[in-house]
Amino acid sequence: MPAEQPKVRADAARNRRAILDATRALLAEGGAEAITMDRVAATAGVGKGTVFHRFGNRAGLLHAMIAEPAENLLAAITTGPPPLGPGAPAADRLLAFFDAMATMMADNIELMIAAYRSVDPHPRTAEFHATWDEHIRGLLGEVRPDLDVEAVGRLLFGMLGTDPAHAMVRAGETDRLRRAVRETVESVLRQPV
Repeated sequence: MPAEQPKVRADAARNRRAILDATRALLAEGGAEAITMDRVAATAGVGKGTVFHRFGNRAGLLHAMIAEPAENLLAAITTGPPPLGPGAPAADRLLAFFDAMATMMADNIELMIAAYRSVDPHPRTAEFHATWDEHIRGLLGEVRPDLDVEAVGRLLFGMLGTDPAHAMVRAGETDRLRRAVRETVESVLRQPV
């Protein structure tokens, strides 16, 4: 029988949410450089010690920020409703995944840039990437078994982590990026004539 998870006190949960929301606001305002434990604590309305107690250090705080949207996307592809979750045709699921991934990247652009540039990657980066890789390969293989799905899938996924993709989002061209990603995935999904 698995051990019971300790209950989180209501005030601790509120403080955690306030800290994450404050960090998100500071990221949007000034990028990763704007994130200091002092500024986060002041913006969240909590003591600096609360931030350190909950997240350990700046890297721990940024790691929590990265994990939250990734965990939400992971849940959506494994147990969420179609087309992102199970139950839709593979091509529809793949398009929905890349749309969700582009949206997640755009909604968290400053955090993603900080993560890509970090010398201290999130401890679950390999797990998340392996999950995305397996998901893409599986769906792509159903639609286009004639392709080298490992290489093509990784190239498709990699396009969202590029400087041009980040620059488009920072320039306010998120919709353009999402269209371009969709068009690229659709072109790969098309069966040869």
